[in-house]
Amino acid sequence: MEFDQFSPETAEHMLGSATAAGGLSGYLAFRHVELTAGRLVAEMDVRDDLLTPFGNLHGGCLTAFVDHCLGVVFYPVIPPKSWVATTEFKLNLIRPVSSGVCTAVADIVSLGRRSGVARIDISNNNKIVCAAQGTVTIVAPKG
Repeated sequence: MEFDQFSPETAEHMLGSATAAGGLSGYLAFRHVELTAGRLVAEMDVRDDLLTPFGNLHGGCLTAFVDHCLGVVFYPVIPPKSWVATTEFKLNLIRPVSSGVCTAVADIVSLGRRSGVARIDISNNNKIVCAAQGTVTIVAPKG
């Protein structure tokens, strides 16, 4: 997909800022591995304190990972000082995760002036564990 604009500076800044804002992304320790025009690759470790009593990663952790990636992938290709808000997303939890590293690949499918759509696939041990698609609203700066 072609983009009208791409800010390498924004992408570079976002690469090192996965946990800078704190909150849930900080607690879950998301890492941005690659951020290019229309694509984000991110990782999160599966930790014992995130497992259910049945020994599987809580689905809420993957849900938060999807939401995080859905937003971040858009920042380098939207106008400066704009921001995105998740409008909706749908995910399928395909198989349980109990250890290792989860890798998310987010790709922009559509980008307009006011909204965008991305697909996010999460894998663990080279197997897809979650498939998602979501929409964001692009909010222009005031003034």
